[in-house]
Amino acid sequence: MTRICIIQGHPSTGEGHFCHALARAYSDGATCAGHEVRIVSVAELAFPVLRSKQEWDAGQAPAAIADEQGTIRWAQHLLIIHPLWIGSMPALLKAFFEQALRPGFAMLNSPRGWTKLLSGRTARIVVTTGMPAFIYRLWFGAHGLKSLSQNLSLVGIAPTRSTLIGRIEDMKEAKRRRWLERLASLGQKAG
Repeated sequence: MTRICIIQGHPSTGEGHFCHALARAYSDGATCAGHEVRIVSVAELAFPVLRSKQEWDAGQAPAAIADEQGTIRWAQHLLIIHPLWIGSMPALLKAFFEQALRPGFAMLNSPRGWTKLLSGRTARIVVTTGMPAFIYRLWFGAHGLKSLSQNLSLVGIAPTRSTLIGRIEDMKEAKRRRWLERLASLGQKAG
């Protein structure tokens, strides 16, 4: 049994987007296989945006973020789902990670070097996009995905695998069902 934290990074509340359906499919697959699942819905959290390095270094995480840090600490595997907005994750998800992955929780920097405080966890990042997935990966270099993967690695979350789902706006229903089945299968494997 694996403890899984699903970070739903779509900035809209509710269940109306394919990202929500993908998270639900993964969660259902994981639960059916006996894994424990907790979901962090970033759109439902109320927290301020960080505005200075000093605030990031020395400030305290808001209560809503501190609760979700507990979920991240509890988890052995993270599933992060978000749409691609201007080449990267939506600003709300970025603001969540800036608040959550603070010094003292995710890492420590001491005279002896950098200590990764979230080591031993793995992750999968699922990104939906309007363009073909191979265009984002090959032409644009998937820079937003690479940045998130590298930053997770800096705090010890590795390996990080990725799934890109392209042409989301004009995807046929049969293909959507296949993606939902694939996410359910990944959930069963906690992968």
